[in-house]
Amino acid sequence: MKLNNRQLGASYLAPDWPNTCSAKPGNIQACTTLITGGSSKGDYSQFNLASHVGDDVQAVRANRAKLVEDLKLPSEPAWLEQVHSNRVLIADDMAGSSASGDEDSAPAIQADASIARTKGVVCAVLTADCLPVFFCNRYGTEVAVAHAGWRGLHAGIISNTVNTMSSLAGDILVSLGPAIGARVFEVGDEVFQAFVDKDSKNRSAFVKAENNRYLCDIYKLATIELQSVGVTQVAGGRCCTYSESNRFYSYRRRQNTGRMASIIWIS
Repeated sequence: MKLNNRQLGASYLAPDWPNTCSAKPGNIQACTTLITGGSSKGDYSQFNLASHVGDDVQAVRANRAKLVEDLKLPSEPAWLEQVHSNRVLIADDMAGSSASGDEDSAPAIQADASIARTKGVVCAVLTADCLPVFFCNRYGTEVAVAHAGWRGLHAGIISNTVNTMSSLAGDILVSLGPAIGARVFEVGDEVFQAFVDKDSKNRSAFVKAENNRYLCDIYKLATIELQSVGVTQVAGGRCCTYSESNRFYSYRRRQNTGRMASIIWIS
C-alpha cells in the first residue's frame, strides 16, 4: 500500500519526496505522526510516542499500539535513545531485540539515525522541533531516518547517515520532515559561529536578529550538508512545528510536551 495523506487520516502526515524521474519507489512507506487521535492527556495531548518525557506509561503504550495498528506496521519500530550525536545504527541488527520493542523505558541503544535494508524493518526517530530527515534510494532497497537538531547537524548526523548507507549519493532521495521554521528558530552567536566555522556556506542559513541573536533555517543547513556529500534530490521543509500548534508538538513552545514519530520502512 502506498501511503498518502488521504489514506493516513488525521493522525499522520505523508512526507514530500522529490518529483523527479527518480521518484520514490512504491514499496517505500513513510510518515510523521501528528498530535491528534491518541490517548495522552494534559501537556502530552494527544498522540505522544515518546516514553522518556514524563507521560503516562500506559498512554504511550496505547499510542504505540495505535501506530502499529493504524499503519499495519510489519514490526515494532526500532526506537532509539537519541542523544544529539552523529551515531547511525543499522536497524536490521535490532530486529527482534528487546531494545526495539521496549515500550516502558528508554531504549538502551544510543543513536540519532537508523538504516534498514531488510523488508519490514521500521526505522524511527522522535522529534518536537528538531528535523526528521527521511532517506531512501531510487531502487527501493534501502531506507533511513535521522534526528537532526542543530547539535546533531553540526556533529554531522546527516553526512554520516549518507556515508553509512550502501547506496550511492546520486541514487539517494531525501524528504525533510516537520521542524521548527526559519522565522522563529532563534539561536545565539555561538551557534552561528560554529556553523560558519564548519562551512562558510552555512552563513546563508542565518539572519541577524537583535541582541546578537540569529534566526536559523534548519532546513537550509540540512540541504547544505546533503549537497556537501553529493545528495541533490531533496524535498520537504515547508512546515513549522512551533507555529502549527494544531498539528505538531514543539519543545520551544512548551518544554513539557510530547514527541512526534517519523518512521520509514520497505514494504
